[in-house]
Amino acid sequence: MYIPKHFEGDDAIGREIMLAHSWALLMTAGDDGAPVATHLSLLWQNDDTPHGSLVGHMARANAHWKLFERNADSLALFWGPHAYVSPTWYAPGVKVPTWNYVTVHAYGRPQVIEDTQGALDVLTKLATAYEGAGDDSWSLRRLPPGNAEAQTKGIVAFRMALSRVETKIKLSQNRDLEDRKRVIEKLETSESQDAQATAAWMKRVLP
Repeated sequence: MYIPKHFEGDDAIGREIMLAHSWALLMTAGDDGAPVATHLSLLWQNDDTPHGSLVGHMARANAHWKLFERNADSLALFWGPHAYVSPTWYAPGVKVPTWNYVTVHAYGRPQVIEDTQGALDVLTKLATAYEGAGDDSWSLRRLPPGNAEAQTKGIVAFRMALSRVETKIKLSQNRDLEDRKRVIEKLETSESQDAQATAAWMKRVLP
């Protein structure tokens, strides 16, 4: 990913984005060289390695996972808030439109989790991440005995150790402070949640 120095985010910001925006696009190089892509939830895990790992699952009927068996290179794309920026929001002058956004590219080689308990562990982590741990939260324990194990036959769980993580936070850092504050003000008044969230990110990187 092209990342000018002033738009570069560190590893901590990358982890934050992956955890907060875990609906991702996983792309793997196919046998013919063309990318194969699947939209799915991927959870970042701290496994005491430099970049951590991602866990997830996909339908067994999805042939994408078969590429994992040949140790294929993959890219997981996570995107956070993003918003259009009009040049009319800047101080007077010759300006052009742009787009502000935060995103992460995470690289690795997914490995299929072969055992049933390992697959159940992935499903439990996903359910806990999105349901929480309250009394009213759904979990695998609500299924009839043996049903969770049966459900794993229709999916393929996997883990992707991350070899490299690129984080880009393009938030008008190349503009002067007056322009940046004007953009924040406009985004904050938008009805778009993405625009408002982009403004919040912009405030974080103000000098």
